[in-house]
Amino acid sequence: METGQLLINALLFVFLPLWGIAGFVDWCCHRATRIESTSGLKESLMHSVMGIQVGIPILMCLLFRVNVLVLLVCLAAWVLHETIAHWDVHYASTRRKITIWEMHAHSYLATLPFYMLAMIFVINWPVVLDLVQFNWQGQMQLQRMEYAHGGEQYLTYYLIFMAIVCGLPYLEENVRCLRQALRKEAPAV
Repeated sequence: METGQLLINALLFVFLPLWGIAGFVDWCCHRATRIESTSGLKESLMHSVMGIQVGIPILMCLLFRVNVLVLLVCLAAWVLHETIAHWDVHYASTRRKITIWEMHAHSYLATLPFYMLAMIFVINWPVVLDLVQFNWQGQMQLQRMEYAHGGEQYLTYYLIFMAIVCGLPYLEENVRCLRQALRKEAPAV
């Protein structure tokens, strides 16, 4: 098996699932510290935004050929994710206890996107060169991949996995925080 395929398999079957598992551990920590009663809906929404910020480039890399456009989206998403992550911890640290388990989950949630981005750069090195040399002609549109990474069913299984370990838990967190916020705003009778 060639090096590029080994890196793709590491991304698909190690790094992407680990990112989801780290997100689930983080959600468990939020639940244990009763986020709905402490930092509330604002922090919960930041978590959802960060998931979307990493989810979009992941889907783009799974569905489309990596070109300059896709790399630019990946880079922008990573920078925005890191900015919101910093803001999230700054906001939450004064409102609730951030446990050692949550700090460890955050370290994975911050480093895995960086490592995945680095691996995407290595796998697509000629495109990286085009990016930095501003050779963008013909590389600013999305082109569907002919052959799916990980086989035909990978994307379906990955999306189901992520819905179970991240999508549904964070939706539950948002609903829980929204209910608490509405209770606080409701006039006492």
